[in-house]
Amino acid sequence: MGAEQRSSNDVVAAAMEKSIRAGEEASANGGGSGVVVPARIPSSSLAIDISLPLHEMKPRIIDLCKDLFKEWSSLDNSRVSIETVSGGITNLLLKVSVREDSAADSVLTIRLYGPNTDFVIDRKRELKAIPYLSAAGFGAELLGIFKNGMVQSFINARTLSPSDMSNPKIAAAIARELRKFHQVDIPGSKESQLWNDIFKFLKQAAVLKFDDSEKQAKYEAISFDEIREEINKLKDLTELLNAPVVFAHNDLLSGNLMLNDEEEKLYFIDFEYGSYSYRGYDIANHFNEYAGFDCDYSLYPDKDRQYHFLRSYLQPDKPDEVQILLLDFTCC
Repeated sequence: MGAEQRSSNDVVAAAMEKSIRAGEEASANGGGSGVVVPARIPSSSLAIDISLPLHEMKPRIIDLCKDLFKEWSSLDNSRVSIETVSGGITNLLLKVSVREDSAADSVLTIRLYGPNTDFVIDRKRELKAIPYLSAAGFGAELLGIFKNGMVQSFINARTLSPSDMSNPKIAAAIARELRKFHQVDIPGSKESQLWNDIFKFLKQAAVLKFDDSEKQAKYEAISFDEIREEINKLKDLTELLNAPVVFAHNDLLSGNLMLNDEEEKLYFIDFEYGSYSYRGYDIANHFNEYAGFDCDYSLYPDKDRQYHFLRSYLQPDKPDEVQILLLDFTCC
């Protein structure tokens, strides 16, 4: 690159510094009202068609990066490589690398929202939480936003598999990290959003249509009235428990857990379903994810593994509360 161009590493560092300053600024200003997406976070009106093959997507991704980060405006496109990252279900994750002459490659992650995900995901709520979660050490730094996605710093780690989660050492690490996650304070209402979200999903599910006649026939056999009745019973039960409400991840499947094996560092990612909810629900939801994408519920953790997880979650403060927490997630 010519002397007039800044290193792309400098671009990443500058974007991260903006993100950090913006988060501090939001905290200093109370940050709880409205969406915490400070003006200093670069933004673009561009959108990327997620249905395109990667080779057609590449020039559009490069244009997006140049639009977000002005220091990259004269970047040589041949220095950029793009590859897909495994793990995402709802979104398409891309790793963008820029080759440097005299430094390590500069690497970013681009998350493209999946089609129609805005029907079930509150993007405003997600963007509000990210700066606070990032400040607490969770996830990647938010470097930029665009019409149908966001740009974040790259996490050098592998995505876990469902079988990894049953490894006792990894399970204990997840439990300890989840406890810390539940202690993060996100400004705003602390009321559980679980039932609001579930009834919203139910309302949307009740009006679906399928072009495939076989799928439509199976769909029409579902009694949404019975499902609604069952949900109301569960809602009444959880209200009797007076269960603790925390800021919950709500989607702690293997694809949203990353591990750097060399450093033994565990990462939680993708907070798009995050909200205040019942502590026990977040743990129970995680246990369900042991079944994996094939929904093999024979892999659901037995009592010994559940106790191992709960003890790791509670230690060292309240090891005697295992039974109480077990009741919380059993009912949720």
